[in-house]
Amino acid sequence: MQKLNFDADWRFHLGDPQGAMWRAPDESTWRLLDLPHDWSIELDRSPEAPSSASGGFFRTGRGWYRKAFEAPEAWAGKQVMLEFEGIYMNAEIRLNGNVLTRHPYGYTSFHLDLTSHLRLGERNVLQVVVDNDTQMNSRWYSGSGIYRHVWLRVAEPLHVAPWGVYVTTPEIAADRATINVETTLSNHSTDAAYATVRSHVATPGGAIIASAESAAVVAAGLFEMVSQQIVVEDPALWSPESPTLYELRTELIVEDEIIDTALTPFGIRSLHFDASKGFLLNGEPTLLYGGCVHHDNGVMGAASYDRSEERKVELLKANGYNAIRCAHNPPAPAFLDACDRLGMLVIDEAFDCWREGKMPYDYHIAFADWWQRDLDSMVLRDRNHPSVIMWSIGNEIGERNGSSDGVAWAHRLADRVRELDPTRPITSGVNGLGMGADPHWPDTDAIFGALDVGGYNYQERRYRPDHELHPERVIYGSESTAGEAFDHWMSVLELPHVIGDFVWTSLDYLGESGIGRVHFDETLKGFLGDYPWHQANCGDLDLCGFKRPQSYYRDILWERGNPLYIAVHDPVPEDKEPKPTYWGWPEVWHNWTWPGHEGKTFKVDVYAACDEVELRLNGEPIDRQPAGCGSRFIASFEVPYTPGKLTAVGITDGREVASQALETVGAPVGLRLTPDRATIATHPGDLSFVTVEVIDDQGRVHPTADPTVYFTVVGAGTLAAVGNGNPVSEERYRGNVRRAYRGSCLAVVQTNGAPGTITLRAQADGLATTEVTVQVVA
Repeated sequence: MQKLNFDADWRFHLGDPQGAMWRAPDESTWRLLDLPHDWSIELDRSPEAPSSASGGFFRTGRGWYRKAFEAPEAWAGKQVMLEFEGIYMNAEIRLNGNVLTRHPYGYTSFHLDLTSHLRLGERNVLQVVVDNDTQMNSRWYSGSGIYRHVWLRVAEPLHVAPWGVYVTTPEIAADRATINVETTLSNHSTDAAYATVRSHVATPGGAIIASAESAAVVAAGLFEMVSQQIVVEDPALWSPESPTLYELRTELIVEDEIIDTALTPFGIRSLHFDASKGFLLNGEPTLLYGGCVHHDNGVMGAASYDRSEERKVELLKANGYNAIRCAHNPPAPAFLDACDRLGMLVIDEAFDCWREGKMPYDYHIAFADWWQRDLDSMVLRDRNHPSVIMWSIGNEIGERNGSSDGVAWAHRLADRVRELDPTRPITSGVNGLGMGADPHWPDTDAIFGALDVGGYNYQERRYRPDHELHPERVIYGSESTAGEAFDHWMSVLELPHVIGDFVWTSLDYLGESGIGRVHFDETLKGFLGDYPWHQANCGDLDLCGFKRPQSYYRDILWERGNPLYIAVHDPVPEDKEPKPTYWGWPEVWHNWTWPGHEGKTFKVDVYAACDEVELRLNGEPIDRQPAGCGSRFIASFEVPYTPGKLTAVGITDGREVASQALETVGAPVGLRLTPDRATIATHPGDLSFVTVEVIDDQGRVHPTADPTVYFTVVGAGTLAAVGNGNPVSEERYRGNVRRAYRGSCLAVVQTNGAPGTITLRAQADGLATTEVTVQVVA
């Protein structure tokens, strides 16, 4: 089957063209663009936006996409299909004026058959109307449009069905592994078809090491599944530390001619979950160092470029994570591909609601009619990914207490997943039913009865008593906050039946505005922040992927990186007390540059794995405080501000074992540009993320500098996005201007498809102009 990228050369119109529902619209003034595309990220935010604080005050609306293409005569007798990886939301697709399908859910992939309405040898027009106008329909930033890839598939009438290859590894020993392969064939002809299915296993280097061959008969107009077993000698096992991928090469043969092929990457690995032994990956005890991740790509919005998806995984791997919970919907295929390649464990999640909605117009409206199609989409699309270790059928479902036939629905969903893939456990993120002691928590037991592994959202206090009541239950913290990180992780280390913890959240995201803000109210006025808050502000890493203080604290909990980190509290008015929200973190900086605050006393926290911390200012000891586990890895000090060097020294068993220093920096003089990749590919949408830092004459980042930076790009690329970690900025993410925030911002350059050089120039008033080049190679 040919799989052709169908992203290029779409026409787009925001809003409904006049009269377009009854006639072909005039496209002459429509914008020409390539997918993926999120129109919401391109627009100004507004306090009046119907998406409100939940949606980050971004504008949504309706959008029209049209693509003209030639259907060659060579397609005569073929099956021609489209695959949409994701459209947000309520999509209606037409070909040459004929309605093909409607698809309400914004996060699942789907196929549709074009064959009967194609005009061979002529111009064809594909039209997609996207309706994200009915607000509110999401608890977070959704984006708007055809925000993931589109693929055109061309096949013979007899072919391997899309998502029709299923690979499992049921038996693994040190010297051999048994590979089960199920291949579903689809016959769109009017006659029965006789064929041979040949399957090869290839090593990462491309060598074929094992094969199987089976005969098949497929009745006209029906499907047929062919089962095979293949033995691989001396298998290399997939794990986060060694993510070895094999490839299954499927050939469909009729009368000695290969009429279809399919390539399926897979990994050989085993999963076992046990309340006494924990989670065993390939027989080895494995803790889940986890983080929840929303679908957006930060400054890129919802637009799902392969490199954006890959970078998310790279950032999390670099910061100690080995597991991701996809919140609260199936992710982009490129995201899971990156998890496979780089070695990241994944909980793949289907829904944020069932029949009981959380927003007036969210998925609960479509759930009863669409749940099986959307659940099937997730499992069939993603079941060959070795990174996926659990299927989640929902998050904080309203029916978790059994209301609205919730128990029956839980079993219905779980059983359907097991039909499609019995090799992975079923889970769900379950939160409390009330506040405090929550006497109604036992009402969730019936829902847990449908699950194989229990996801506990913010319920660390239940880990021990629930084990007494349900000793067979395997538990993980499906959501926790940074402020509770110590308690949650200590429970993971102490309790075998608790296999990991997933912070809400590892990467910051758009929408749920200000959920992690610091406020000065006597009583918190609202769950979310008012405009211009538009970022959640609760990520260990900020919207650009830069580390925040809580990420350094987690490094110490997880025993990685420097065992010391100095965090200086923001000065506040004397009559005010800063209060982080439940998802928040104190307003602290890695900063000892406070002009105008000389003599003012600052609170300084030192996150430390050492027994004690001694704090020194300009070489003179100030104080010594206990640290380590007994002090929750935090030592606190009161320090009068004097410019110079603030040094924290870690002491264990009476010896100095670590140190970290903060220095007062000089005036900003220039900008430093650092691309995450100095060479990118010509393939459409490849990106380089360029960190922009304001520096003094010694090359030190100025932590309080916030100049407005102007960007220009020349050469073989364009400026795709600009951004920073400021959760209340009102600047656009698409444009060429961005103000630095705490000394840095981000610019993203994108290839235009041709080899050459991209030059990014950054300018700011009073600072030296700086350039960096990125090579684009074929």
